Amino acid sequence: MRKTLSLTLVLLPLTVSAALAQPAGTAPQVTPLGDLKVVSSVAVTEGGDLIFVGSDAHVHRTDAGGTEQWNFAVGDLGRAHPVVTPQGTVIAASYDDQVYALDPTGKLLWKTKLDGDLFASPALRPDGSVIVATAGGTVYALSPQGQIVWTFKVGSPVFSSPAVAADGTIYFGGQNNSLHALTPDGRLKWAFRAGSTVFSSPALDAQGNVYFGSSDRRVYSVAPDGKLRWVRPTGLFVNASPIVTSGNLVVVGSYDGNVYAVKTSGEDAWVYPAGAPVAASAAELSDGTLVVGDLNGTVHAVGPTGQGLWKIETGKKIDTPIAVSDQGTLYFSGEGGALSAIQKQRPLADGPWTSFRNVPTGWGRMLTATEAGARTAAKRAAATAVLAGGPARPGTPTPIPPTPVSPPTPPAPVTPPPAPTLTPEQYAQAAVRSARTLDGQVYLPLRELTGALGTPIRLLTPRTATLTLPLGSGVQAALSGVPVPVRYVNRAPFVPLAALAELPGVTLAARRAAGVAVTLAGRTVTLPLNVPALTPLRGQPEYPALIRRGG
Repeated sequence: MRKTLSLTLVLLPLTVSAALAQPAGTAPQVTPLGDLKVVSSVAVTEGGDLIFVGSDAHVHRTDAGGTEQWNFAVGDLGRAHPVVTPQGTVIAASYDDQVYALDPTGKLLWKTKLDGDLFASPALRPDGSVIVATAGGTVYALSPQGQIVWTFKVGSPVFSSPAVAADGTIYFGGQNNSLHALTPDGRLKWAFRAGSTVFSSPALDAQGNVYFGSSDRRVYSVAPDGKLRWVRPTGLFVNASPIVTSGNLVVVGSYDGNVYAVKTSGEDAWVYPAGAPVAASAAELSDGTLVVGDLNGTVHAVGPTGQGLWKIETGKKIDTPIAVSDQGTLYFSGEGGALSAIQKQRPLADGPWTSFRNVPTGWGRMLTATEAGARTAAKRAAATAVLAGGPARPGTPTPIPPTPVSPPTPPAPVTPPPAPTLTPEQYAQAAVRSARTLDGQVYLPLRELTGALGTPIRLLTPRTATLTLPLGSGVQAALSGVPVPVRYVNRAPFVPLAALAELPGVTLAARRAAGVAVTLAGRTVTLPLNVPALTPLRGQPEYPALIRRGG
């Protein structure tokens, strides 16, 4: 494996919406579809078929019940959201640096080699061309036949999935701490600098404003001209991608365990305590319910005013968005690749950007008025077909009426608050809180660790982080870069504790009571790690073969 790591608001008719609900507070039944090895986000066709990339390095197409129709081998696994074009072509990206186009039967139409791993999801433009960003730091426009039309060199890896506005502007975040805006022909319009890296994929509202999160623990709103509209601090970094609901709320989760809802005009609406880090996008259903998974493996349903409706605890971390079919089925996968379904729910709401990539087929762009009308008609027809197959559930609540969309009043320019300033000890505590064991090694979150050690990150790639070590640490100058291996967990970089001992001038010393002391350039920082708790010794039977045979 190479990876180490203007819309009209229309709800469905009253009879349709009511029949697809369950009583308030009652968690719906989950239908396991089996271990399908799902690692990517799931695309859902209008007919209800599912398309995803598996841990077996294949693109899979199944029916709505998980029965496979075909699969196609690619060079590696991939986590990008597949795209299904109006003609039924499947566009899939993989960590083998290639973009694949498959016809509706799974036959290869074309594949195009790019300059790096493809973490970000492609975006489909109205003319059939595709915008793709790579970890190699390049944004490509590919023709409908897979030819490279133009390229834009970012200069740093891109994990943020491009979003295409109604006027054709292309927005994406980069590891150079910036949100970028490109013209339709690939020229830079502007770049807005955040306080840290931008993993979060941008979302758009009906007026063309852009919303995204950053590792600097903030959610941003930027106008189409690149000027800051507002900023909302959070408790920890925001890798999740926002959505914009039918009620003009920007909804996004944070690693601080909360889901935030901010009005598009910048005022707080509510904060929902999920209780565990949230790395995936939410999705808004047609009654205003929001569904989102967290890294503890809980699926949350949240009402339009932030009240908890129900929870489903799976025990398997969820870091990809919940997919919603036009037939009203919710699909989610947890760590390990098993796929589950929740049937007889509601389809997506009609709004500016109500799910990751905006539509179940993963287009990643604003819809035209014609497309929006067709989407509403398709959902209505699909929901009607579901109703014809079974009776409505009892105890149905009254659907929530739609909130009309009106352009928000432009706010006065906002100055971002200063980034939180932590002491090395506070950074060390934060690093230890997020420490984890992977393949028998202790890993620490890179950003918190470098904050504790005072070693800025000079360059971050999918496999390494180049650190700037201070004078006196065994390097000739403060700008000398020293690489360490990294491994991504939920899109956040982690570094093995053992790698610190390989840095020039660094010494590690275990302190039985206090943890691990790291000395760099005459400065010592203590990481209060409980290594035995992270990597416990496991007793083995003296004669395991005899015991397995029963003596």
